[in-house]
Amino acid sequence: MGFTKFGLSEPILQGVYASGYSIPTDIQKQAIPLVLSGRDIIGCAPTGTGKTAAFVLPILHRLGCAPHGNGRRLPRVLVLTPTRELAQQIEESVLTYGTYTEIRPCSIYGGANIMNQMRDLKLGVDIVIATPGRLLDHLHRHTIDLSHIEILVLDEADRMYDMGFINDVRNIIGRIPQQRQTLLFSATMPSEIRSLVASILRNPQHLEIGQLNAPVTTVTQKFYSIAQQLKLDLLVHILEKEAVEIMLVFTRTKHGADKITKRLISRGINATAIHGNRSQSQREHALDGFKQRKYKVLVATDLAARGIDVDGISHVVNYDTPVYAESYIHRIGRTGRAEALGEALTFVAGEEQKYLKRIEGLIGRRFTCARYPGFNYPEESSLEQSRPENTLTPHRQTRRKYWRTPRFA
Repeated sequence: MGFTKFGLSEPILQGVYASGYSIPTDIQKQAIPLVLSGRDIIGCAPTGTGKTAAFVLPILHRLGCAPHGNGRRLPRVLVLTPTRELAQQIEESVLTYGTYTEIRPCSIYGGANIMNQMRDLKLGVDIVIATPGRLLDHLHRHTIDLSHIEILVLDEADRMYDMGFINDVRNIIGRIPQQRQTLLFSATMPSEIRSLVASILRNPQHLEIGQLNAPVTTVTQKFYSIAQQLKLDLLVHILEKEAVEIMLVFTRTKHGADKITKRLISRGINATAIHGNRSQSQREHALDGFKQRKYKVLVATDLAARGIDVDGISHVVNYDTPVYAESYIHRIGRTGRAEALGEALTFVAGEEQKYLKRIEGLIGRRFTCARYPGFNYPEESSLEQSRPENTLTPHRQTRRKYWRTPRFA
């Protein structure tokens, strides 16, 4: 089944084929007809299954079939997304698939010049792709009019909840017309998102691709037992021994991302970092360089990596085992995209075993945590039982009743 079966207009089909796609994914097969019909939907699909095109293509078709009038060009579609990188990715998809249309998108997010965004909005746009915080800033400044919104898209809704945006999202939804179509996409479905769904969607059609809370089947998952102090050595060993095309490495902190990057560069490996302490231009430079294969390794924190959509990532490494099991799903979904094969490697220090248990509980599967073959492990007594970095020493633990809370990026 090709894209022609959906009844999409010729300009949209031209944009799709120019992008190199000819066969729709499972989420696209299910979602596109429903979006075209005006139905509210809840799409639960693992990252990397093509959900962006699943809503962008039918939205472009509908806007093209009912173009704006001769008056002021006000936004008719609002896409809310958790991070600037994902907003940029969605805008790029709109521009790519809409190459042969006159539809105008605009992405607005923090870290970019708000005056430029205000100028674009004043010139008139059809689709606004926004992070919640910056959109509220525009609403407070009265520089955006959402009174003509016909379609609302909540992309990666679970991540917006994780990042504390849920109240901002509710605030924004209260400012747009109630008579609208609402599309919600989420890789996982925590109870808080189910509550949001019940309050804003009307008789939605549920779409579920693959097993809920499970990664795509094209990703091979491996877990390696390693002391915290040896993780950098193991990472370098993997890069030197394995056939890595490009690798995305996740770490828990900004400082950790910089430390890993410097170590890799010192070993002659082209690497760069992306995290909240880097400027918008630095983040864009790092991501563009990674896409163009200038860098073999991109080291990122969870928040900064959200929305990274790069073809051909062969390996994802969880340098720090994620604290939240849902983050694991999102992290490893950066590889194995569009039915390509990928490997997800997770480093598990002794004190991170409890996080591995959470991942197993969410996915509903047991994993073997083994030693990496060929890596020179020191004697267990000397390192594997060592205390992790950034924790209290044993004698200080006796004087305090709690562990110091780790800082997250």
